[in-house]
Amino acid sequence: MSVVVSLAMRGDTALFEKSLTDRADDFVRISDGARKVGAIHHRFAIGDGFVLVEDEWESAEQFQAFFADAELQKFIAEIGGDVSSEPQMSIARAVRSADQF
Repeated sequence: MSVVVSLAMRGDTALFEKSLTDRADDFVRISDGARKVGAIHHRFAIGDGFVLVEDEWESAEQFQAFFADAELQKFIAEIGGDVSSEPQMSIARAVRSADQF
């Protein structure tokens, strides 16, 4: 069974949002790499001073190995993420329900 990862990271949300366009190729490259190592679904949202990441992965271990990569952490810092503070993270087992869409 897959896992759902919710991660909220503090940072410069204006820089992050600008990076979505300015560095779109980098986002695609990272996304392609994530799919190769277990990512199933991915989405961003922007809150008040934080970026929310909602992912589904084949396993928690695959996500954790991907997220710990030094190059990914460098990229996150370059696009406004505050890598000096620990993000709020929840990892939970995905379940099916009749109302799922």
